[in-house]
Amino acid sequence: MSATAINSNALGAIGNTPVVRLNKLVPNGYAEVLVKLEYSNPTGSYKDRMALAMIEEAEKRGDLKPGMSVVEYTGGSTGSSLAFICAVKGYRFHVVSSNAFATEKLQTMKAFGAELLIVHSDSGVTTPALIPRMMDKAAELAAAGDCYYTNQIYNADIITGYRAIGKELLQQLDRPIDAFCGSVGTAGMLMGVATELKSANPDVKIVALEPASTAVISGGSPGSHEVEGIGIGMVPPLLDQNLFDEARGIEEPEARQMARLLAEEEGIFAGTSSAMNVVGALQLAGELGTGKTVVTVAVDTGLKYLASDLYPQ
Repeated sequence: MSATAINSNALGAIGNTPVVRLNKLVPNGYAEVLVKLEYSNPTGSYKDRMALAMIEEAEKRGDLKPGMSVVEYTGGSTGSSLAFICAVKGYRFHVVSSNAFATEKLQTMKAFGAELLIVHSDSGVTTPALIPRMMDKAAELAAAGDCYYTNQIYNADIITGYRAIGKELLQQLDRPIDAFCGSVGTAGMLMGVATELKSANPDVKIVALEPASTAVISGGSPGSHEVEGIGIGMVPPLLDQNLFDEARGIEEPEARQMARLLAEEEGIFAGTSSAMNVVGALQLAGELGTGKTVVTVAVDTGLKYLASDLYPQ
């Protein structure tokens, strides 16, 4: 029996997530659809990758030193991931979030020791004004003390963290990737993966996905929606037009239905943005046809949404 590798702490459990093939939900004549299960990361989200990169790259530069605090605004998963990283590394974490996001995510941040400030959404959903209000409050907190403000939407370190997904996919697959799609919040994941996949094959098709009700990348107007973590109401500053080929708006009801189908038919238990990714991947699979491969990611676990109406009560 070979020796078992032991990580020095829980941060070593980040990454190297599995890839699975969709079977029942892919019609005949479609391309193969593969899903990377990012909910296998420690907090159940791909945001563990970007949170670790933001902290460790800041440490390398000397921007973050022992004794300092970390500040961020977040829809929940980034906050959970940063709270986890800060707990392991010993930093205090001040987080700005909102009642528009899942209660489970807010509870997770507090469980890791985060100090939580809530910006109230009267409608209980993500509106065009909500994220800027959260950003303003986080900047105010960061200016008040000896803090490192991760400022995820503008922080290119997140791309460094997400490039690992692309590298892992190239190692895990024994065939070319013809298309990759992903829903966009900060755009870090799509940019990180695209950087690696296009370096290996410039012809791979990269598609940015967003809620149809706020399809600003596709040229539409900002609007409200209930898909947490994406559709921030503006074109993300880190979104490089040279690294993706197309943007598509996906209808939220279709994504919500897909989340339930993924659980019931494929055993993939994930949230609405993950399901939106699969809706986009299936669209691409129908367009490309047999003999091709489309890849996307399940970004977080459905366990984060059990208190919502996404899944049957």
